[in-house]
Amino acid sequence: MSVALRVQIYFFLICLSALKGQSRYLEDNDITQDGMFSILNSEIKRGLSEALLYRRPLRCIDMLTMEGQFTFTAEHPQLHCAVFFIGEPQDIISIEYSSVNIDCNGGDFIKAFDGWVMKGETFPSSLDHPLPIYDRYIDYCETGRLRQAVRSSQNVAMLFFRIHTPGSGFTVTIKKISNPFPCNVISQTPEGSFTMIIPHQHRNCSFSIIYPVEIKISELTLGHFNDLQVKKPVTGCGRAGDFVELLGGSGVDPSKMFPVADLCYSFTGPAEMKIGCDNTVVRMVSSGRFVNRVVFEYRLLEHPELEKQKGNSVEDFCYTTD
Repeated sequence: MSVALRVQIYFFLICLSALKGQSRYLEDNDITQDGMFSILNSEIKRGLSEALLYRRPLRCIDMLTMEGQFTFTAEHPQLHCAVFFIGEPQDIISIEYSSVNIDCNGGDFIKAFDGWVMKGETFPSSLDHPLPIYDRYIDYCETGRLRQAVRSSQNVAMLFFRIHTPGSGFTVTIKKISNPFPCNVISQTPEGSFTMIIPHQHRNCSFSIIYPVEIKISELTLGHFNDLQVKKPVTGCGRAGDFVELLGGSGVDPSKMFPVADLCYSFTGPAEMKIGCDNTVVRMVSSGRFVNRVVFEYRLLEHPELEKQKGNSVEDFCYTTD
């Protein structure tokens, strides 16, 4: 008996029990969904999981926010294709290849990128990612047989692919894996809240919101200064190895954005800043000597607020690319 048929029979029996009033047994014995799944053997659970897996065709230019299995089949030569993957802030993206039918020797390729590339800019920037840009590209034609799956370092990833022959294609299975200390993040929404923690790690983390927003910081803890009486540097955060900066700009690369504010000292209490740019970033720089933490929320600016920001010549720095 096939796994699929056995799964259908199990489902039919459960439904039949419910119709006959025997579902009271499940309620009285506190059998949860997890408990019911534990009754099934591994083969049944595997088959049921595959049966419930979300599936759809993959487009040449696509954006995916959910787990599932996605298949691309070329109807004609497709030479400039890109797929963007994005999860929740605490997710990292796993991309697993299967049924790959492309001609690597004929110029076809599939390349995964650890992050996003848009208009020649990358997220995370080269200053915020542990690997150089060229090492963040993973070419299936070079590593496919040895590496059937790749993982991102943050909640976003990309695929670039080129396929010349109609009928050729590939399948990818996308899974999201929990990241206990999310660092570089692109928000899916213009409203939300986030707590960024860097625990004794020498790294930089950027939280990017691709909308004009108001940022409200409720807590900032920087290990090097907890005394507000320390003399403040004249410009920026001076030589402080641990600080938070608010950035605004029109691209996705934080290193090319304008510094709106530098926060060099710990505080508790609301600190608000409206940034009317296409992209807003909260970026933390950490020396690795301390546990640094920033808690903030953000909301989309209303149209009158945006008009007021424009009146303050916000465009002068929002679209600076130097």
